[in-house]
Amino acid sequence: MKLSALIVAAGAALAAPTAIASPLSISLEAAATNPTSPQMGDNLSFHSVIRNDGASPVDGVIAWISLVRVDKGNEQPVDLEDWSAHKAITVVRVRPGGTIETDWPMRLIQAGRYRVVIIAASRSGSALTASPFANFTVRQKPVVDSAQVLPVAFGIPLLLVGVMVWRRKRHGKAKLRGEPTS
Repeated sequence: MKLSALIVAAGAALAAPTAIASPLSISLEAAATNPTSPQMGDNLSFHSVIRNDGASPVDGVIAWISLVRVDKGNEQPVDLEDWSAHKAITVVRVRPGGTIETDWPMRLIQAGRYRVVIIAASRSGSALTASPFANFTVRQKPVVDSAQVLPVAFGIPLLLVGVMVWRRKRHGKAKLRGEPTS
């Protein structure tokens, strides 16, 4: 039985089309200007270099950024429209050894753990090329607690009005008695 499984596996491997490796390679790194502990509302930027490592030009290169959330129980792709992220880029031709350098800015809108990746495809290629992941965590933005702010926001003006009314009454009584007012 093991011999027949081995023969079937070998036949399937020989019959399968050989995968053609993409001549493109992509590097990705976070910009040095990114905050070390980003929070909601901050902006991040990532720098990618797409390189043609092949011997022939690559025509019709399209590259885009993709973001996935990796918090346990919330694993999902992220719609970058809300994050104001850079749109896809297109390049007519990348010569052998040529590179495409791009900065990919994004505004952080939700707390969590994320991975960003740059993906490229070409007009004649049969597979996508992806960069390594760049991981980052977005902290929750401190929010003002309205239960603590509203008493102060309403209390201070009421207190000032109360002091003004008290002083006015005090000064009014002093005038009636002929006492000096200050």
